Amino acid sequence: MGQKPFERTNAADDPEHGGVSEGVAGDGADGSAAAGVGNVTVSGPSATAPTDAGHEAAVEADGATTAPANVAAAPTLDVTQLIDRLDPAQTPWTRGWRSWIIPLAATLAGAALRWPALGRPRALVFDETYYAKDAYAMLTHGAEWNWVDGADKAIIAANGSAAAIDKLFKDSLAYIVHPPLGKWIIAIGEQLFGMTPFGWRFMPALLGTLLVLLTTRLALRLTRSPAVAAGTGLFLAIDGMAIVLSRTAVLDGILTFLVVAAVTCIVRDRDRVRAALAGQLRTSLDPAAMARQWQTGGVRFGARPWLWAAGGLLGLAVSTKWSAVWHIAFLGLLVLACGSGTRRLLGVRHRMRRTLLHDAPVAAAAMVLVPLLVYLASWVGWFSTPGAYNRQWAATATVSGVMAALPAALRSWLHYHGQMWSFHVNLTQGHAYKANAWSWPVMARPTSFYYDSKGPCGAKSCAAEVLALGNPIVWWAGLLAILHQAWQWLAKRDFRAMVIVVGWAAGWLPWLLFQHRTIFTFYAVIMVPFTCVALARSCVAILDSPGERGIRFAVVTSVVLCALVTTWALHPLWTGQPIPYSTWLLRMWLQTWI
Repeated sequence: MGQKPFERTNAADDPEHGGVSEGVAGDGADGSAAAGVGNVTVSGPSATAPTDAGHEAAVEADGATTAPANVAAAPTLDVTQLIDRLDPAQTPWTRGWRSWIIPLAATLAGAALRWPALGRPRALVFDETYYAKDAYAMLTHGAEWNWVDGADKAIIAANGSAAAIDKLFKDSLAYIVHPPLGKWIIAIGEQLFGMTPFGWRFMPALLGTLLVLLTTRLALRLTRSPAVAAGTGLFLAIDGMAIVLSRTAVLDGILTFLVVAAVTCIVRDRDRVRAALAGQLRTSLDPAAMARQWQTGGVRFGARPWLWAAGGLLGLAVSTKWSAVWHIAFLGLLVLACGSGTRRLLGVRHRMRRTLLHDAPVAAAAMVLVPLLVYLASWVGWFSTPGAYNRQWAATATVSGVMAALPAALRSWLHYHGQMWSFHVNLTQGHAYKANAWSWPVMARPTSFYYDSKGPCGAKSCAAEVLALGNPIVWWAGLLAILHQAWQWLAKRDFRAMVIVVGWAAGWLPWLLFQHRTIFTFYAVIMVPFTCVALARSCVAILDSPGERGIRFAVVTSVVLCALVTTWALHPLWTGQPIPYSTWLLRMWLQTWI
């Protein structure tokens, strides 16, 4: 016989319980207490939950609420148990002030590896030559402008002097291919600290540090496990890709923060919906009757402020870089999966149909309409600057059809977007650090942002590099952990694993469609937070698994210690610190890293 619905299993087999270290997080990915749980029928003070899959199909087909004759009566479930599954109890470490101890400790560790010598290297490295300069132009002119030849060195020599830097602009506007928000964010640091390396890296460093806090909090909320949260915070704090993107004024670190914030809001939305339903059952004079009504008449989730917040954050993400559109698609499906899972736990009939009927319109408004409006608003600088690039295109262009009915400014804006789209899909020029997306998970070809052979380094030959290389232990062990989480999701319907895998896949799978486009490994920084949660959760699963405790402890300890030692060894490569060339070469574990 199969496992009985809502029957407790041992910690290793229960998809809701990670053993001693990982607490109850609610249920599986589809809302069931365990794989195979069917509709829940509440009767009086208790509920029955037939497990037979054929019964669920029968209910979907004819709406019957009684089990077929060939299905044995299922064990009873008190409504209190249903409430506990909707709104699991928390520990002192997952609520109140104590829930901030681990995230703040991880954040301090992350800050210690990100902020020292933030102004090094004293140069515009890699794509900072675009984004830092565009940000300053938007700050001073309202839109991107072209710069004179040799502007990069002149900016460094100006040492933040606005008078000297303002002389470096040409009299023409620049053609840009990314939305403006990320550059406006970079401009905040330039406004505070001037057009200096520290100034243009200030906001990426701040958001990169806060990303450690945010991801650790996400892990804690998702798993209710202090151990998983601590592991997540540690792995993200010491990861090289996250460190480099926190110390460089490019868009991808900003994008990562906004996407992880959106995922956090979606998890908060699910928790809030379930807690509200549990609250209704707790306060009802007849909770059994309320549960029966939900089963037959469906259930609505009411106001969902966290879902709207997620949509706003995704709008900010798309306003930073277009690749966030893929996260809207993936996370939109995640929202619908959450709604379907909640209805399955409640035993709602025709749950898929009701999810599409009740949740899909709200999800579309929050996850599509809101991002679109936020994206449009992010172009306010372009709209309000008459001389912005292509701003007056519609004044001389002849159009027909729908385009002719639009305001001139909007026609110019859409035409500009067509040019941007053409650039992105046709970008196939060669580059020394071009890397196919298939190679990203193993970091076969990391991107070198900066290299200089000058010292001092205490040796005759020196090397100073900023290499966007993740911590190899975190990435390679994390890839195995992602596969483990994918199995947890597909085999055990584990909601927590689903969030991790969906977040990771949204940052990688879409790029596989662009086999001929010029792309780089550092785009994968958006996968790092989910890799760290996966690795931490899999490490805790190893500690909680059956077998010799000493061996399990040794395996996890080895992963952590090797990751720490690797960070110590590679940190100079992440921060542009001059070191002897011979020791730099020793750190090139793979020939393709050079």
